[in-house]
Amino acid sequence: MSGIIVVGAQWGDEGKGKVVDVFSAESDYVVRYQGGANAGHTLVVDGKKTVLHLVPSGILHDTTKCIISAGVVLDVEQITKEINALKESGILKSTDQLLISDGATILLPHHRKLDQAREAALKNEKIGTTGKGIGPAYEDRAARRALLFGDLFAPEEKTRKRVEHSLKETNFLLKNYYKQDAVELDDVMSVIATARESLKAFRCQDASLLIHKALNAKRSVLFEGAQGTLLDIAHGTYPFVTSSSTIAGSACVGAGVGPTAIDKVIGITKAYTTRVGSGPFPTELFDAVGEDIQKKGGEFGATTGRPRRCGWLDLVALKYAIRTNGITSLAMMKMDVLSGLDEIKICVSYKDKDGHLVDEYPMNSTEIEEMTPIYETVPCWQEDITKCKSVEELPKTAQDYLKKIEGAVKRPIDVVSVGPGRKETIWVRPLFND
Repeated sequence: MSGIIVVGAQWGDEGKGKVVDVFSAESDYVVRYQGGANAGHTLVVDGKKTVLHLVPSGILHDTTKCIISAGVVLDVEQITKEINALKESGILKSTDQLLISDGATILLPHHRKLDQAREAALKNEKIGTTGKGIGPAYEDRAARRALLFGDLFAPEEKTRKRVEHSLKETNFLLKNYYKQDAVELDDVMSVIATARESLKAFRCQDASLLIHKALNAKRSVLFEGAQGTLLDIAHGTYPFVTSSSTIAGSACVGAGVGPTAIDKVIGITKAYTTRVGSGPFPTELFDAVGEDIQKKGGEFGATTGRPRRCGWLDLVALKYAIRTNGITSLAMMKMDVLSGLDEIKICVSYKDKDGHLVDEYPMNSTEIEEMTPIYETVPCWQEDITKCKSVEELPKTAQDYLKKIEGAVKRPIDVVSVGPGRKETIWVRPLFND
């Protein structure tokens, strides 16, 4: 078997889309295993930018099959837009390139409306949700009132009853608590009718079986997640988290395969740290250096356009991500963004409010907020590294930075990104069959 999971090792936005796109050249299948349209993966190929929210990043490769698994909440309007855009650009040439599991949870207009009403009501205590309806859609799944992708193709009257059941509680909350207009059943059914017609060619009734057969046939399968480890619903900086499990174990749950199918877990981390929305962020920068990193790195959300908070690389958090995901190797992204800085700081531990040294990432968000980062300072490289094709071509200071991180977290860095483009990637070790 050749099952590899790609997982974000920070708060999302680490560059998973680029890594999956590059890895997809050697992959037979790419499986999106959780999350929804609240994630945005930006890919740059030959200077052309493509932003994907639901379609797996492997779609840019004609011979790679992309699967949206049962663990995903599927905004049928958003994915229809993505598919149409990919067709128009000539990327999606055949319906065989994309398959959608019958078990995926359908996200509908009332989920988005409820999500936005809740976030607006929080005022100054906002969680930082994208307002895309992800939380309410997952809630419906847990409450056993969700519509699944396969239900789109059931008799219309049966589907209508399912949607009516889902709308009852949502509309009660919208009208009586949030003082907003209810969502009309006929409007939702119109969205479903359009989705049924536009998405029927991509239906896969048993994606789990398809993935299982591919693995048994020793085909290369890449599992792609959304968001990052520290946004995990159970293991992230709760309550400032997303509504799904973002860690590597979720790949098995969402895709419907056993953990013995997985050979590697590749953790994606930037050479610095970013975060969108509210929540604790010990290494956040509030000075000109933080502004410079934000500007050079283009640190604005692919989904919302919100500016990302920027800070130094946090090894305490990275070690936590390695532990909770079982990460076997790392991909270091956006090394080029740090080029030209006077110096680089690396957070190696914390100090709590009582002055005690803390080496393990706290589970409580309040405790994290009280932590003071302890830094080690290293010299930065001044050269342009975007043309480097091997680690040996990098400036010695850049090589030393990578070695220091490898030594601290005890994991090899297999990939180094030195620019936004597909070709601006250094492969230290092969992905499959090494």
